[in-house]
Amino acid sequence: MELTGKKFLVVGASGVLGAELTKQLQEKGATVLGTARVNDTAGNIPSKVEIRLLLDFESPESVKTLTDYLLASSEIDGIINASGLVAFGDASALDSETIRRLMAVNTAGPMQLFSALQPLLAKKDESVIVNLTGVVAETPLPGIAAYSASKCAIDGFLTGVTREWRRAGTRVLSARPGHTETGLAGRAIAGEAPNFPQGMTAQHVATRIVQAIESDEKELPASAF
Repeated sequence: MELTGKKFLVVGASGVLGAELTKQLQEKGATVLGTARVNDTAGNIPSKVEIRLLLDFESPESVKTLTDYLLASSEIDGIINASGLVAFGDASALDSETIRRLMAVNTAGPMQLFSALQPLLAKKDESVIVNLTGVVAETPLPGIAAYSASKCAIDGFLTGVTREWRRAGTRVLSARPGHTETGLAGRAIAGEAPNFPQGMTAQHVATRIVQAIESDEKELPASAF
């Protein structure tokens, strides 16, 4: 895909990885619509983004508001979801609210967003959806079992729609990088992060994803990073 002149929705553009993806897409000549969860973090979206939107995956109404707006007023060529929540600790110690939030943000919200906007993407000759899924979708780990489950679930959805939406010209990528230094582990909604080894930089991961979009790659497993 030639990125010059294309328009992308970057979910989580206020975060470390989302902001880096936004900057690299803009450097390639693409226009970005960036989202943040709340007004307080919208200021973290790179300054060159002219359209800033609010999206809270914990609220189906928020997702519907955004998708209704885009369906009525915009054309987009791609969606990149760089948002997410993480929780640590033994599965038996996690409460139901933590599990609900993980599934809402990492699974149900993206499913709702992608499904609603796919008809908009299908209007283009070529389009792409990228979800930052992570290595735990390939190798679920102890201590983050619920988080792993939420990522395995969205990965399964993406696998299913890959062939379903291919006929409409939409390429679907589940990006599964290993541990990346975005600060997410320090913002866990439950438990405390273990001492991870040094992870990949956000710049490296973003560069690899943009490269995959440009090169029309169809898989982005952990080994690709």
